[in-house]
Amino acid sequence: MEYRLTELTALAAFHPDLRTQILAVAEIVVLPANTEILREGQYIKVLPIVIEGLIKVYTRHEDKELLLYYIKPEESCIMSFSAGMKNDPSKVFAVTEKETKAILLPVNLLPAWIKDYPDLNKLFFNLYDVRYTELLLTINHLLFDRMDKRLYEHLLDKMNVTGKNPLEISHRQLANELGTAREVISRVMKRLEQEGKVKQQPNAIEIVTW
Repeated sequence: MEYRLTELTALAAFHPDLRTQILAVAEIVVLPANTEILREGQYIKVLPIVIEGLIKVYTRHEDKELLLYYIKPEESCIMSFSAGMKNDPSKVFAVTEKETKAILLPVNLLPAWIKDYPDLNKLFFNLYDVRYTELLLTINHLLFDRMDKRLYEHLLDKMNVTGKNPLEISHRQLANELGTAREVISRVMKRLEQEGKVKQQPNAIEIVTW
């Protein structure tokens, strides 16, 4: 299979020998928006590196969900990496935010690659650091911020990572991402609209000030 330069960019930092091995065995897939690509309890067989698009990684407790982080281009899923290396079932689930193209690395080959190629190890070490910082911020928001601040900053973050405004998103989806109830989101959204920060449209939310 031939790969375009845009597809090889995600591997550009890797040693040429590692790139050759990856391209010999990897699969490149295009995933539609809003596709669940990883379930809780699923054993990890392949690990994605995003080429284009965006993936959301969630945790779930009882009937509540919480968005943990986004996987952006040239990034992978550190939770899947950890589960795959230990052969543990996944503790998270993942959904595409928009159409996403990704390279799927066979997990069974990762231990040898990490041992032989420090570049790959560096990628996941850096991702551990980034995700740890993001998770600390999420915990701080949950513990110390009012919902209006959490919701508004979440909308700003979503606008930045997706490059879209208005955002085509429902109150239910926002509730899932923030780990709260739809009724809470609807009430707080009305307050943000009254403050002139957002404008609600049919099936979309426009951020007016940032």
